[in-house]
Amino acid sequence: MATASVAFKSREDHRKQIELEEARKAGLAPAEVDEDGKEINPHIPQYMSSAPWYLNAERPSLKHQRKWKSDPNYTKSWYDRGAKIFQADKYRKGACQNCGAMTHDSKACMERPRKVGAKYTNTHIAPDEKIETFELDYDGKRDRWNGYDASSYALVIERYEARDNARRKYLKEQQLKKLEEKNNNQNGEDGEDGEEDDDEEEDDDDDLRVDEAKVDESKQMDFAKVEKRVRTTGGGSTGTVRNLRIREDTAKYLLNLDVNSAHYDPKTRSMREDPLPDADPNEKFYGGDNQYRNSGQALEFKQLNIHAWEAFEKGQDIHMQSAPSQAELLYKNYKVIKEKLKYQTKDTILERYGNAAAEEELPRELLLGQSEREVEYDRAGRIIKGQELALPRSKYEEDVFINNHTCVWGSWWKDHQWGYKCCKQTIRNSYCTGAAGIEAAEAVNELMKSNIARKGATEDVAAPVEEKRLATWGTDVPDDLELDQKLLAEALKKEDIRKREEKDERKRKYNVRWEDEVTAEEMEAYRMKKVHHDDPMKAFLS
Repeated sequence: MATASVAFKSREDHRKQIELEEARKAGLAPAEVDEDGKEINPHIPQYMSSAPWYLNAERPSLKHQRKWKSDPNYTKSWYDRGAKIFQADKYRKGACQNCGAMTHDSKACMERPRKVGAKYTNTHIAPDEKIETFELDYDGKRDRWNGYDASSYALVIERYEARDNARRKYLKEQQLKKLEEKNNNQNGEDGEDGEEDDDEEEDDDDDLRVDEAKVDESKQMDFAKVEKRVRTTGGGSTGTVRNLRIREDTAKYLLNLDVNSAHYDPKTRSMREDPLPDADPNEKFYGGDNQYRNSGQALEFKQLNIHAWEAFEKGQDIHMQSAPSQAELLYKNYKVIKEKLKYQTKDTILERYGNAAAEEELPRELLLGQSEREVEYDRAGRIIKGQELALPRSKYEEDVFINNHTCVWGSWWKDHQWGYKCCKQTIRNSYCTGAAGIEAAEAVNELMKSNIARKGATEDVAAPVEEKRLATWGTDVPDDLELDQKLLAEALKKEDIRKREEKDERKRKYNVRWEDEVTAEEMEAYRMKKVHHDDPMKAFLS
């Protein structure tokens, strides 16, 4: 169906919508009508009939499938070929050097290249062409017949008619010539020669009549002939095949010409309902497609498929298409076991409670007993008062209270969370605390709010703490740094030894000991021995 806008639908509404669509396809319900009052075909798929959301369609329609975007600037006119607008007498500056026209240059000139161009001869100046521009849409650019003049085809028709007239005239002259020769030679030739000439003349006459003969193609076509060619590219058969339906049989869609009768689907050639429901069943030969689906072996096959589906969902290895024999055997065993269980359950109930139907009949007074219950009916026989309607029950458990709760889960909603209304808890399996729990939770919330407000009021901005870096790892030497000269001399010696080991790999020891603690003297020795690349005297230090 053509849906106007996509909106949320409940499960019940969705089910009703599907039933309505099926009824429309079966012809039991009237088709949907669009904005213009036209009926919408119920067999159109939903992805074609549904309008896009950005069109904001309020009613069902198929306008979005039509060409609703039309370009007003589009024109079907075409270029005026060969039209000239101006004929100049002398060459103009900027014109074509070959022909002298202003509408193109020498590279795009379509005339024969002159030995001396019009620029130099200043004679035979070509006229200017008519330049036109059109705004064409997608179809207009690809229309191969756009700009075609149908009147130009009259020249082709005249040429063919002139050829046919010349041919007829020639044939008549040849026939007259043959007749004159036949009359002149009729008395002066022998019998044998005459017979041979007659045969030759008949052959010539047949050849001359071939072009004149007009053969009716409809008489030459043989529809009853069956032609079949199997060796095709796709492997199928081609050709015409005789229709096996007897022409005396009335088509199913002609049995009842009433508009409101059974719906006929021309695409699938099916008519599910009975076209003549009131006719005598002994006289009618067709009762609808549903008659064959709900009777005979079709119904048994449907039940067999349902059993295979349900068994597969329950975990059994059964498939109707892959193993049909196995599925049929299991279905037979299932029916036998089901019948045994049915009788076994019946016997168990009879043994336990007895069979009241087999005992003596109840007294007539009890069978026709009266009660004081009053039931009121209307004129149509519907019950007005006296019998309460049974409420529909759900398949889920209702009014089951757990953990001392007096309300079910989901009876309370707060801050995008579900909970219990009796104690206002949002934990699913929590124990009910009742009104005391509600008061305690409110007190906790109030205390938390007061603490947050007090903390925000008394909180001071912390002063930024300066990061203290060790002088030994810095780049600048502080002024108040005191170094031990003895330890500094030892550190300088160690630094020299380390540098010599780095230069000569052979003097590097196998076991290397690392010390993470660096003293101020060692750092100073490293600074003194370090080579500064921007020092102009670094070449004299090594």
